[in-house]
Amino acid sequence: MANKSLSSQLYEKLVNEEDARACETIGTEACKEAPGNFIKMLLSLFLSKLGDALINPKITLPWVMQTIGAPAYLLGWLVPIRESGSLLPQLAIASVIRRMPVRKWVWVVGSILQAMAVLGIALVAWRLEGSLAGWLVIGLLVIFSLARGLNSVASKDVLGKTIPKSQRGSLNGWSASGAGLITLAMGAALALGLSENSDVGMYVLGFVGAAILWALAAIVYAGVEEQAGEVDGGRNGLLQAFKRLSLMQTDVRFRHFVLTRSLLLCSALSAPFIVVMAQQNIGASIGIMALFLMASGAASLFSGPFWGRFADTSSRRVMISSGLMAALVGLLVVACESLAQPWLASLWLLPGLYFVLSVAHQGVRLGRKTYVVNMAEGNQRTDYVSISNTIIGVVLLLVGGVGSLTPIIGLSGVILILSVMGVAGSWMAVRLPEVE
Repeated sequence: MANKSLSSQLYEKLVNEEDARACETIGTEACKEAPGNFIKMLLSLFLSKLGDALINPKITLPWVMQTIGAPAYLLGWLVPIRESGSLLPQLAIASVIRRMPVRKWVWVVGSILQAMAVLGIALVAWRLEGSLAGWLVIGLLVIFSLARGLNSVASKDVLGKTIPKSQRGSLNGWSASGAGLITLAMGAALALGLSENSDVGMYVLGFVGAAILWALAAIVYAGVEEQAGEVDGGRNGLLQAFKRLSLMQTDVRFRHFVLTRSLLLCSALSAPFIVVMAQQNIGASIGIMALFLMASGAASLFSGPFWGRFADTSSRRVMISSGLMAALVGLLVVACESLAQPWLASLWLLPGLYFVLSVAHQGVRLGRKTYVVNMAEGNQRTDYVSISNTIIGVVLLLVGGVGSLTPIIGLSGVILILSVMGVAGSWMAVRLPEVE
């Protein structure tokens, strides 16, 4: 009882919910369990995001690959596999999940599979070298990414069944804030020179630690009290899943949301080009990289709760404002490159703009996550999440190819294209209906 009381007190401080109608969307029984479920899901997300920080495909994995002598051409596959691999198969995943009245176990299985994949990478790094080690890491990363797809579909569905609509953004916001604190600490460690040791044993310990964190997240999430929900069987679930792609044609609001989300990918795709521009103009030292890590962590830490509460009021307006913010950052970078080139060599300008871009990216992520959960109920929510994620997985691979234009139009030209996408995405979001 004391533990429950502590959970309730923490829950009340985090969500500050006083509206007696808050639980109308999830039912009386689910409402009674909401405080405990909120804390359990928050802790699970925090643990999994801490694991993500330890196996960062943009930092840690490339260093491990180079340390074990993996072929350089494999490095270019790390981020696309990590991001798209978890999105592309979600239609098939959703066709299975739809038949389950209780879906938290899908998240638990996904977290355990991620732990096993990371443990496998640690073993490879410890015992093997060269091409074989590199290809095994890629294969294990595919398993890791596919397991994330299980978590992605299940988490939004369980969230919609267990947490009141007016508190879902806050849950995502606080978990993003916790992840930001971790990233900020890692950046500070790099800046202080605590990560200069390149011995592979250090990375192995980090990966083992990440595996333990995902296992702990699975244990905590298993304790979520989820009420049985509606199911939709069918003799050929996968065939029916692909037929549901017709929602893009028949459901105008959903199609509009997917197009908006696709255009708002600019907030994620712009970031690497700004980092590369900083490397070219400021330097490629580990201290510079640490500044960007700290900027990203600080943005998540301080903006997560703000965007979360804003999204509980209007996730549509969050997408509008954060999309415009991301576009503005890109336009400022292009303007500086064209009109004030020496400014780009200053130690504060690009990291500072990257901080603002990271704040905007948090808003885009929280806004679209909250919007898709709140715009539907039951199995329709599962369809919306899986279809939109599958389509975005394809779009990521296609739009990500804009980087191939760099030799022709330069970094600033690519950033300009992505900024125009951001403006268009915000304009599309203006035309979306409110769902809160």
